[in-house]
Amino acid sequence: MTDEVRVERREGVLVVTIDRPEARNALTRAVAEGVAAGVDELDADDGLRVGVLTGAGSTFSAGMDLRAFLRGETPAIEGRGLCGITQTPPRKPLVAAVEGWALAGGFELVLACDLVVAAETARFGVPEVKRSLVAAGGGALLLPTRVPRNVAMEMLLTGDPIDARRAAEVGLVNRVTAEGGALEGALALAATIAANGPLALAATKAVVLGGADWTTGEGWARQAELVAPVFASEDAREGAAAFAEKRRPVWRGR
Repeated sequence: MTDEVRVERREGVLVVTIDRPEARNALTRAVAEGVAAGVDELDADDGLRVGVLTGAGSTFSAGMDLRAFLRGETPAIEGRGLCGITQTPPRKPLVAAVEGWALAGGFELVLACDLVVAAETARFGVPEVKRSLVAAGGGALLLPTRVPRNVAMEMLLTGDPIDARRAAEVGLVNRVTAEGGALEGALALAATIAANGPLALAATKAVVLGGADWTTGEGWARQAELVAPVFASEDAREGAAAFAEKRRPVWRGR
């Protein structure tokens, strides 16, 4: 980790916090390396089931740190995208907890997450066109996969932000909380997810993300490759046994 990113474990959930509130959690190379290291830890540790990505203070992230950019820094990790997650998201589920603004690169980090919990005062935007730039860190590619195309086009071509309520209406945000409650809301959602079988969670995410690129014919074959080990696992037998015995399952990840 770096001084600009904090990680904390909470009963199978890894919380990764961008910790630059004085700079609105703007993204630097150090932030990128810290977030990438956090998601690598999430995927590598069998005791961790779900990740939560958030920002310290009242802002999720205002995007790339322009002062760092002028020094020649970039918050992209080669081959992995912005902060190491926009091109190669973690294998395990990742939830964004959003307070305040998620702009430009900050919004693209939200799009790299699987689920979003936002405070009612949160705002989301891709303002790049207002500076004759393109949301090339994932915004233009990922936003149309998360909301209706015409909504994505409006956000991308006007550069104007939307609030949490509108984001929820169009399907971008899963849950809206009171101001200051996004992290706790995300942790509650993460805890629900973490109670499920870890092999099934990872395989389900892989099918959902991969399915967009598969033809109908290959989709069934690729899905079978991913889910066969899950159905043959000790955890699958444990899940069935726990249901029959009316007890909570004890997952072993194998």
